[in-house]
Amino acid sequence: MRLARSVTAGIVGESGCGKTMLALSVMRLVPSPGKIVSGHIWFEDKDLLELDEKSMRNIRGGKISMIFQEPMTSLNPVFTIGDQVAETIALHQKELEGSKSLAFEKAIEVLGMVGIPNPEKRVKDYPHQLSGGMRQRVMIGIAIACRPKLMIADEPTTALDVTSQAQILELMERLKQEINTSIILVTHDLGVVAEACQDVSVMYMGRVIESSRTDTLFANPLHPYTTGLMRSRPVLGKTAKSYRLKPIPGTVPTFRDVPKGCPFHDRCEVAMDICGEEMPPITFPE
Repeated sequence: MRLARSVTAGIVGESGCGKTMLALSVMRLVPSPGKIVSGHIWFEDKDLLELDEKSMRNIRGGKISMIFQEPMTSLNPVFTIGDQVAETIALHQKELEGSKSLAFEKAIEVLGMVGIPNPEKRVKDYPHQLSGGMRQRVMIGIAIACRPKLMIADEPTTALDVTSQAQILELMERLKQEINTSIILVTHDLGVVAEACQDVSVMYMGRVIESSRTDTLFANPLHPYTTGLMRSRPVLGKTAKSYRLKPIPGTVPTFRDVPKGCPFHDRCEVAMDICGEEMPPITFPE
């Protein structure tokens, strides 16, 4: 996949298709025993896979940041949210290194940026004292504290109510404009993609099978799996008589036995012989 500057690009696919693993690979945080065995990850003309851990640590959290799933488990329960934001700031802004008070003041400013009310007081709160939406705002604050060039958001609206989801998406879009960053938004929700993303890549069985401008993808999906996703989603205003949901036939193969060629061909209603031998070509948005 490719990502342009100041663009929000979605990665969409069903649970277990590899979206989070792709995000962790960009951060070089693939958990053991998993490992990256081939490929390239280019960022600012550097292949991240060629960097040593010290160089990668300077990039991780500084130039590239990540909003992890489940903010309640991602935030440390024994430290205040102010301590956790300030730690990130002090680690990557050398002029604040050794000055806890300055880093703490910066943390208050960051919490205000992400819409935490009364940040001067909330900075002393612990994660369990905040609602799910507020915890997600703290995670976004940690991610944008050092004004990264790229922010990866892994299912940032999961487990939030509809109102909180809309607020989080609006916040991310506003911050993207303010700090001039690019965003990779990982989600299984096509509605979130339609609302927040300019580009989108569709994943199936660990592979990107289609990449397009979002409006183009919704209007004219090319890969049969993408077409199946579109047919299986509810559409507002459609009645049961005029619109019937059509599930994708078959079951997802296991990663222990990945089919040769296009991984979807065993379930595809329009598969040809060549589909069992090679992947169809992928075009990228301009």
